[in-house]
Amino acid sequence: MFAAALIVFRESLEAALFVGIVAAATRQLAGRGRWLAGGVGIGVFGAILLALSAQQISEQFEGTGQDLVNIAVLSVALVMLLWHCIWVSTHSREMALQARQLGSSVQQGSRAPWALLVAVALAVLREGAETVLFVGGALTGASNVRPGEVVVSCLLGVVSGVGAGVVIYGGLSRLPTKHVFATTNALIAILAGSIASQLVKALAQAGLLERGTTPLWDTSAALAPDSALGTFLHALMGYDARPSAAQLASYVGVLALIYAGTRLLRRTAHAP
Repeated sequence: MFAAALIVFRESLEAALFVGIVAAATRQLAGRGRWLAGGVGIGVFGAILLALSAQQISEQFEGTGQDLVNIAVLSVALVMLLWHCIWVSTHSREMALQARQLGSSVQQGSRAPWALLVAVALAVLREGAETVLFVGGALTGASNVRPGEVVVSCLLGVVSGVGAGVVIYGGLSRLPTKHVFATTNALIAILAGSIASQLVKALAQAGLLERGTTPLWDTSAALAPDSALGTFLHALMGYDARPSAAQLASYVGVLALIYAGTRLLRRTAHAP
């Protein structure tokens, strides 16, 4: 459940930082607490509805084209993780600046206070929607997953993310935000490679991919996939005891794409 906790932590941290920036820029605004709390509440409610809808859709397809559903979930999760790792990580400063500008415009009266509610609700809902898709993709293909473990992992991620956001913007610590995001970016990039490998495996199981699907080796005897360490390594970096050439190629390819895309966008952003 490390993957679920990591994803929820990262998304919760981003939402908390957005709300914190807006709150810091509107300290003198009367009633700002109600507007911010209302936005957070609406965003959380929308994310819960999305999660419940995703669960119902998954149950409806159970036993009927489940492989295709898994492929769709993994594909969407992979695309969003790639977008997150490449675009979001290179535009974090712009996003923070936009949040500050929003807070300042409301504080100065050039925007109505309800703009805070809408912006915060959309930010929380966006992070919540990404969380639902990411966690769904990370758990697709995972075996022996208990609902209780998922709930505990998600709650742990939320508490850790919000707590880190409060600490960073509350001035209680000098923890550099860039280091937090650099670490989680690296972990999420590895998670993207893991999901790409799972996607290739799902395509092979559905009969949609035939070339390069023969296992290259088998390390089950040395490290069983269902052992404690094997389960942890699968969640952390997508460990597979019997990987195929196609899985390894997709894993390495996704990491290379994230590295090249991030460097290209950063170079473009710093170009005169």
